[in-house]
Amino acid sequence: MEFKKMSWVLAFVGFMFLGGICKANGHTHYYDFVLTESNFTRLCETKSILTVNGTLPGPTITVRKGDTAYVNVHNQGSYGLTLHWHGVKQPRNPWYDGPENVTQCPIQAGSNFTYWIIFSTEEGTLWLHAHSDWTRATVYGTIVILPALNTTYPFTTPDAEETMVLGSWYKGDVNEIIENALATGGDPKVSDAFTINGEPGDLFKCSSGNYLISLLQKTK
Repeated sequence: MEFKKMSWVLAFVGFMFLGGICKANGHTHYYDFVLTESNFTRLCETKSILTVNGTLPGPTITVRKGDTAYVNVHNQGSYGLTLHWHGVKQPRNPWYDGPENVTQCPIQAGSNFTYWIIFSTEEGTLWLHAHSDWTRATVYGTIVILPALNTTYPFTTPDAEETMVLGSWYKGDVNEIIENALATGGDPKVSDAFTINGEPGDLFKCSSGNYLISLLQKTK
């Protein structure tokens, strides 16, 4: 019996040791996210929205496969919320995944919380967003995960790279829209415009962003 107990202990220690080795291979990054109300003008109207660091979309987290990031979130808004790292597996680290009232309580207004994000096998572009009601309509950004050092993506290196984030714009308050839908049992009001990197296209009034998207086919 004592031998079996010792075997389990050695196995556990070995498991943690290997985990530490894997983590040590990557780099550690630190970010500060300040959630605050900011005025934005879209569709010829100005309104206050909750943003990350006063931008729409929010900041981009750039890491490499195998890296770790710590994101200190300062909630200077008027209500509690959480952030979620969409598509990041977070192995053995569910308490920093972000689903509100599932793996953590909301970050209350006037407080802060530091997320520990482990990038294990992910590569490519993912996104981050608020995980509280419809706050994700304005609190979102991108996560760019580059290949590990001395490795490459499994395709030819492109001539250039540009990150595009698709979103929706609501003239009304997004939290009031969902609260009204829940109270009446009806469908929420649809968005007033779609956006690319926070800007409506030129089919909408008072737009300032013009985008030309071309799909290119590789020639042999």
